Amino acid sequence: MAAKTTSGKKPIVTPDPWRALTRFTDARIGLGRCGGSLPLAEVLAFKLAHAQARDAVWLPLDMDGVAAPLEAAGHRCLRLASAVADRGEFLTRPDKGRTLSEASKTLLAGEPTGFDLCLVVGDGLSARAIHENAAPFLLRFAPLARAAGLRIAPVCLVANARVAVADAIAETLRATVVAMCIGERPGLSSPNSMGLYMTYGARTGTTDEARNCISNVRRGGLGLDLAAQKLAYLMEEALRIKTSGVQLKDTMPPNYLPFATGTPVLDV
Repeated sequence: MAAKTTSGKKPIVTPDPWRALTRFTDARIGLGRCGGSLPLAEVLAFKLAHAQARDAVWLPLDMDGVAAPLEAAGHRCLRLASAVADRGEFLTRPDKGRTLSEASKTLLAGEPTGFDLCLVVGDGLSARAIHENAAPFLLRFAPLARAAGLRIAPVCLVANARVAVADAIAETLRATVVAMCIGERPGLSSPNSMGLYMTYGARTGTTDEARNCISNVRRGGLGLDLAAQKLAYLMEEALRIKTSGVQLKDTMPPNYLPFATGTPVLDV
């Protein structure tokens, strides 16, 4: 940070020698100081980041906006909801976010069953992450899975969702593997971070050690194409060894081609 001066006086802002390292990270380092305090610009930047994180948590899921590009590409989407009444209850009752509403259970019960893969999208703790990343990611990943011959269930969009709500969906649709895109808890430099959770043989009551997680999927984090490559590898291994979670180790080679389709993946 360049020192700011007034005529004939000492610098107002003292630069921090670590400032140069900020080009490698979004973490708040090398902020400098103004007397015994942070510079005003850094205080305001922190307040803005905090507001963006809060907004990401409270922003409602634009289900139609997420579904539109998927449906335009030929993917049928089911619009579902968890058992919570509103966003406030979602934040205070995580257990209700893990179960489907009665209306959603009825809707799912009328669907065909028997799939290799079920793709679920839930807002989680950041609808913004889903708005920005979910459809572009699925439009990269789903064609890879389809080219591999996997039978894919309709994409299930779930409002006020926790990760485990995907277990009940997979169980009802009798899907071998479920992969969920969900908004991660926003950080002060990443209010738009999406997580991917893959589970083999998911059922109601499945616990977290049975899942594989790919985190920080976003521009500025793990790119969508590399995330699609990673999920394809984990899913292919899960189908091969018939399990997921702690029993499935990530040993993906750098030249891995998703599902052996011959389609290379380039990060964006």
